[in-house]
Amino acid sequence: MFQAFEVGPFLLWTRLIFILLGIWLSAEFFLRISESASLSLQHFRDHGLSYVVAFVLGGRATAILADYRGYVSDPLYALYLNDGNFSYLGGAIGIGVVLYFATRGHRTTFLQWLDSLLPAATLGLVFSWLGSFFAGDAYGKPTDMFWGVIYDSASVRYTIPLHPVQVYYALFYFFLTFLLLIIRKRSKRVGTETLFGIAIACIGTFVLESYRGDFSIPIFATILDFSVLTFLFISLGVFALIEHRINKTVSLGYELLLLASTVGYMFARPHLDFEPFELRLSQMLAVLALLVTVVYVVIERRRHPYF
Repeated sequence: MFQAFEVGPFLLWTRLIFILLGIWLSAEFFLRISESASLSLQHFRDHGLSYVVAFVLGGRATAILADYRGYVSDPLYALYLNDGNFSYLGGAIGIGVVLYFATRGHRTTFLQWLDSLLPAATLGLVFSWLGSFFAGDAYGKPTDMFWGVIYDSASVRYTIPLHPVQVYYALFYFFLTFLLLIIRKRSKRVGTETLFGIAIACIGTFVLESYRGDFSIPIFATILDFSVLTFLFISLGVFALIEHRINKTVSLGYELLLLASTVGYMFARPHLDFEPFELRLSQMLAVLALLVTVVYVVIERRRHPYF
């Protein structure tokens, strides 16, 4: 493993080098895709600092959340950015948040920007995961396969061959990037890349996370939990579609019914006899992201039928 390099008095983290390379290539890729889609890039010049701050804060906050045990004893340590702990995906989400507010008054929809941002983000994730592989971060579970890797590091709790899950992720996002470009070339409606891209990414994440062997926040859920969650998101999607067609009284009643159903289930859940299973936090977030994306794309397409 090559966790860091010493260059004179400086310590360069391997993963950070790969992330910087991914940022450079994905930013170039994103601007080229946006230009080819006739999207105005003026707001990047007007709000450039906001995008940089959002990327850094989003990436750092996500990395701290994923490895919160290392920061509980010394919260001020989170302010030191030289430990190499950074999440490219969190940074991309930060960019997306600023992009949403910066383009609200434009003629283009946020969904059009997502179609351009997603392939660039998946390209950057290729380099982020390769950096994790060389640095020994986000390592896998033990395996007896011939391609297993052994890490000589105190931060890795296994001394036997492990799944190179970081390489699995890098290959997955590499092929997903090319798939998104194919979809982009053939799609006729805005949001096709976003819908298929995030759906495939969420499914891939849910599967590949089962090969992870490092620490994660455990989530215990049941099949009924996922059923209720899916029903809730579908209901919210239906409500968003019909909100402008119903009066305020019916709208308020609909919201109260959803709220009462959710609260009632939360109180009844401990008394329901269903077999729970353990998930990683990232797997649960992947499920939520998939549901949110489907609802959002459907609503946006209904609102903008000519895009």
